Amino acid sequence: MKEIEVKVLKIDKSEIISKLKELGAVKIKDEYQYNYVFDREDRFLKKEYNGYLRIRKTVSQNNEEEIELTLKRNISNSEFRENIENNLMINNVEEGIKILEALGYKMIHKGEKKRDSYKYESIMFEIDTWDKDTYPYTYLEIEVEKEEDLKKAVKILGLNNKDVTKKSIEELRDEEFGESN
Repeated sequence: MKEIEVKVLKIDKSEIISKLKELGAVKIKDEYQYNYVFDREDRFLKKEYNGYLRIRKTVSQNNEEEIELTLKRNISNSEFRENIENNLMINNVEEGIKILEALGYKMIHKGEKKRDSYKYESIMFEIDTWDKDTYPYTYLEIEVEKEEDLKKAVKILGLNNKDVTKKSIEELRDEEFGESN
């Protein structure tokens, strides 16, 4: 799956939710995500593919669980991030971790976040609040299929362009804490 995305930093979560509701955006998810990120010791996936492997356990409001193994690769980083994700459903986090470790991968980060997702037309708005050790500030992620929808999304919410970034969570963590894990 191909995705085009940006993050909007320095947001007021309640203000964003209010604006989304005024637009008529539909809340489609309210969930917790537990993310386990992997690469080899030599950071092969990061260096060769600008990517990583991730196991993500998602727990919905009604306690339904999904576990997904993803290879995420960044293919463009011009005005926005363009990624390709290859996803596979698995049924056990611990067994997934054991398999990746047996293949020579190590966990480089473990983090959890609360995600509230809204959809307006074909634009996905996701408000992410990570645990404080992963990233201490709530941000808005905007995901679209077409580039022009990114500009539209920023405009209709009245967001400040200087707060829009194409940085990955790893890059934001590096800025905040001074090192990538």
